[in-house]
Amino acid sequence: MAEQDDRFLNRELSWLEFNARVLELAEDPRTPLLERAKFLAIFANNLDEFFMVRVASLRRRQAAGIGVRSADGLTSREQLEAINDVAGRLSRRHARLFLDEVCPALAATGITIVHWADLTETERKEMSEYVAERVFPVLTPLAVDPAHPFPYISGLSLNLAVVVRDPKTRVEHFARVKVPPVLPRLVAVGEARFVPIEELIGAHLPDLFPGMEVAEHHLFRVTRNADLELDDDESDDLLQALERELARRRFGPAVRLEVQEDIGAEVLSLLVREMEIDERDVLRLPGLLDLTALFALTGLDRPDLKDEPFVPATPPRLAADDPQADVFAALREGDLLVHHPYDSFATSVQRFVEAAAADPQVLAIKQTLYRTSGESPIVDALVDAAESGKQVVVLVEIKARFDEQANIRWARELERAGCHVVYGVVGLKTHCKVLLVVRQEGGRLRRYAHIGTGNYNGRTARTYEDFGLLTADENVGADLTDLFNELTGYSQQTEYRTLLVAPDGIRKGLIERIGAQADRARAGLPSRIRLKLNSLVDEKVIDALYDASNAGVLVQCVVRGMCALRPGAAGLSENITVRSVLGRFLEHSRVFGFGPDGDEELWIGSADVMHRNLDRRVEALVRVTDEAAVAQLGSVLDRLTAPDVLAWELGADGTWLRTSGDVDVQAELAALAGPA
Repeated sequence: MAEQDDRFLNRELSWLEFNARVLELAEDPRTPLLERAKFLAIFANNLDEFFMVRVASLRRRQAAGIGVRSADGLTSREQLEAINDVAGRLSRRHARLFLDEVCPALAATGITIVHWADLTETERKEMSEYVAERVFPVLTPLAVDPAHPFPYISGLSLNLAVVVRDPKTRVEHFARVKVPPVLPRLVAVGEARFVPIEELIGAHLPDLFPGMEVAEHHLFRVTRNADLELDDDESDDLLQALERELARRRFGPAVRLEVQEDIGAEVLSLLVREMEIDERDVLRLPGLLDLTALFALTGLDRPDLKDEPFVPATPPRLAADDPQADVFAALREGDLLVHHPYDSFATSVQRFVEAAAADPQVLAIKQTLYRTSGESPIVDALVDAAESGKQVVVLVEIKARFDEQANIRWARELERAGCHVVYGVVGLKTHCKVLLVVRQEGGRLRRYAHIGTGNYNGRTARTYEDFGLLTADENVGADLTDLFNELTGYSQQTEYRTLLVAPDGIRKGLIERIGAQADRARAGLPSRIRLKLNSLVDEKVIDALYDASNAGVLVQCVVRGMCALRPGAAGLSENITVRSVLGRFLEHSRVFGFGPDGDEELWIGSADVMHRNLDRRVEALVRVTDEAAVAQLGSVLDRLTAPDVLAWELGADGTWLRTSGDVDVQAELAALAGPA
């Protein structure tokens, strides 16, 4: 590897290290047992998406012969080889953790996942009736022979590879039986006793193939490329083009094949050949495949095995005891910084939107929607506002990965209600979280705004950590007016009063501020940089941080996921520390701080320090200037970087190590928030 490549860690392997930290939470015996099961499910879900998108992208580049190396100097082939090695080891560790520790521990508390052979005669009779009535009617065995080609295997579906034998001729045949995704994966047999549905199907295969002998059967699962390739410039109708591409996504090439470790060689060879997958992409695993099934256990009524219940608080200025209190009057008193999930989304941001929709003095509401919940009070409020005659403009990002279908549905519902719906800027995803309300007050118009780090999604706001700024600041309102004109019209605004906006302004703005801190350090003045991010991989920003470190600036980074920056390296980054905080809530906010205590310039917003955010998305950061809000942000950054906090720290060699701290900062913040 060339010497200059040593400046950066590989982003894909860094992501796998993040998922390894999730796995450590599942391994930690201090984590409540059903929360350990939840983290096992999160690990599995994370890895599925990683293969569907990141690995699929590398495979596509390799197949196309694209010779671009990663920032650390690896080819696509070298990255894929490293990914297979690391992901394979993590997957086997994940499977064994469930099989050897979590499953027996659950059984000791009365929650058992059993095999067909473990069932009593009474239970077998009950389950046979369940199969006959609920399962068999939706099963379709598909034979493979000269008259029946190998069936299409949909991505992430569970399937049984079945070998049946003709008792007369002794000739064997292959068939595939898909496990119905419409039925529960874990079927209840009594109270808190479950049997996997594939075990029930496997035990009743003779009934599915009467007159044949079932020689063997094995569970398998394939992961396919699910990354969309959509050319906005070539699409006359983006909505229709996206719907066509979503239909094609089901048939993406296979990138991973998971099989049970006892699968027969001939069956495995058939699967590898028919799905046109490399044997290096086959993963043999013990026990259950697809541990996302464990999400179902989190619904059990076992508070003794879960985290303490947490009720978000209503910010005092929004008068928790008076739901009819005037939100607009509260914002005229000054900015309000809300911190979810500690501050309730429903009684702050959602209430702001609902108040705007119901207020006859409100003339217009403009909002971006990237991801929202299935039953969305936000969307309901926008529909009500439009139906009452208000001008409602909604930018729905229909290319939000894995939420495309839902967002298409929302877009059409909003259009039917009379909202003006737009789909963003050609060639860019609109990822910013912004909301503008225009209100008639006496003889003037006044603008109220919300700019956040997270989506307008009441469901995820209960588990995702995010900041949001509610403000009546005229400059912020004017900036958002300009930004919405850019998003909905042909404006080419690039300069703003209180915002940094990508793709034109965020990287430039960050590098300028990093450089200013470096200049202060060289002049002997106090300096500091603090960043809280999901991902830090942009090479230009990282190089600017290296320069600041060499100038003497203390750089503290709190990065949940990917980090390509190499901290603590001699002569490169000796003044940079990187840590990761994971826990009950998903750390999701993006905070940027420049300067020492008492003189810190603080920004929040939607952008991570990644190429896609800075170059291919519309993102917005807003400067926080309210004295109380600045103090609140600074206090959170102080705690996240404190030595007593339970976290992981990144070494110069790219390894993450658990710190000696034992304070759960999320539990601390929840306790400080208090009840609603």
